[in-house]
Amino acid sequence: MRVLLSVLLAILACDQIANGYRILGVFPLNGKSHWVMMEQLMKGLASRGHQVDVITHFPLKKPIPNYTEINLAGSLPQVMNNLTADDVRRFDSSSKYMLTYLAGTKICELLNHPKLKDLVENPPQDPPYDIVIVELFAAPCYLAFGRHLGVPMVGTVTSALHSWLDNLSGNPPSLAFVPNLFSTFTQQMSFKERLINVLMFFGVNTQINHYTNSQTHYVKESFGLDVRHITELHRDISLYLVNSHHSLNGIRPMTPSVVEIGGLHLRDDGHLEPEVQKWLDESEHGCVYFTFGSMVRIESFSKKLMQQMYRSFEKIAPVRVLMKIAKKEDLPPGLPKNVMTQSWFPQMSVLKHKNTRAFITHGGLMGTQEAIACGVPMIGIPLFADQRININNYVNKKVAISLKSIDDVTEEKLTSALNTILKDPSYRENIQQLSKLFLDRPMSALNTSIYWVEYVAKYGNVLQSPALQLYWWQWNLLDIFAFIFAVIATVLYIALYILRKLKNYLLFGSRACANKSGAALKSKKNK
Repeated sequence: MRVLLSVLLAILACDQIANGYRILGVFPLNGKSHWVMMEQLMKGLASRGHQVDVITHFPLKKPIPNYTEINLAGSLPQVMNNLTADDVRRFDSSSKYMLTYLAGTKICELLNHPKLKDLVENPPQDPPYDIVIVELFAAPCYLAFGRHLGVPMVGTVTSALHSWLDNLSGNPPSLAFVPNLFSTFTQQMSFKERLINVLMFFGVNTQINHYTNSQTHYVKESFGLDVRHITELHRDISLYLVNSHHSLNGIRPMTPSVVEIGGLHLRDDGHLEPEVQKWLDESEHGCVYFTFGSMVRIESFSKKLMQQMYRSFEKIAPVRVLMKIAKKEDLPPGLPKNVMTQSWFPQMSVLKHKNTRAFITHGGLMGTQEAIACGVPMIGIPLFADQRININNYVNKKVAISLKSIDDVTEEKLTSALNTILKDPSYRENIQQLSKLFLDRPMSALNTSIYWVEYVAKYGNVLQSPALQLYWWQWNLLDIFAFIFAVIATVLYIALYILRKLKNYLLFGSRACANKSGAALKSKKNK
């Protein structure tokens, strides 16, 4: 019986591989926080029997079947654990330019890498690619792969849908209640906030389109495609996989081509080291986990700020603190005894521990989704990009407290926030309820993603919005409104014209009649 079962499973596995697709994954951005989502997707597709080739800076530690890497590691400067406080402030002050330069233009330059040039010039033919998956961030030049290979394309987004992707995907922007990711608004906006939201929508979209337009020449040079503007390539996208979920990011209208797969990256990330396990197990009064993600070095912030944090951590003892620090030797002296530091922690394992009571975070979407999945309330210190709107959103849901910015952090404010989160049970109750809403789905985020990728590979461009076939003025009904206005204006003009003629007739016509009658009477009398 066991032999028969093994044979049946082997036949099913072979059939799955035989009917599998060949998939190209294009992920040239060297950001670890972005990669964790893409890695889950591509490994999941490989486990389904599809043959995946992956452009990446992060090779797997252990090879897996059906998974081939086009390894770009070392081709760009490392950003993991490499952003200082000065980098954060510089990035925050000119975020759109820095975004499209560091994560856009510099990434497009990799098209000159020998491995990518060879892929473009000599794509595999045995078998050829069936579908391309590309990360949509700030380097749309890589969307040319879909047109170059003549196959459907899937775009992945590591945040909620960017405002500049709404028009490009045919998705309604809904500016009355969907805030811009660069704002700090929630879905309940005042008149002033809605006005700012509209202005930000057009301003951000114009800036992003302006800065990314320079990438058009990379498409022409590397792929030989005649593209007038880089945004044209977005019309080739058949499906958008977006790292959002209605329970966290709010409800908004979406076309069928936009699929929410928030939390795709969630996974068990290994066992805790014995030292960390012991520290957490013995944290009877609770433990606070503190990290600014995979890129930002906490120890690079000012000595004054770090010492204020130290004093705050001392005040909450015997509650303990786990703090992710890239280089412990760069920390100022005086680290409290209730604080443990390491260069890396398995974050999900830390957050899932029963004694973890709070999470101090910069507000990155991936990390906050992990905290919500594990039911751990947050203290947000946003640094740049969408982190402010993420934290404000969680504050609005009463699962977090915001310190607004790194410059707003003081010993008193941090201590007050910690005590509130640790002692007020409502925060934990609220986030545990939010966790249930976030995780309760008919299919996991991974299985949802795989289903829709296979759907597009099978049926092609059937989900794309017909709005993309319209000019912008047709989509926004400006021609209809102009026609209605013209009709109303014409009717009003004709009505006014008739009224004016009628008035003239009544006034001057009656006077003429009176004059005629008077003249007739006068003529009679003279006779």
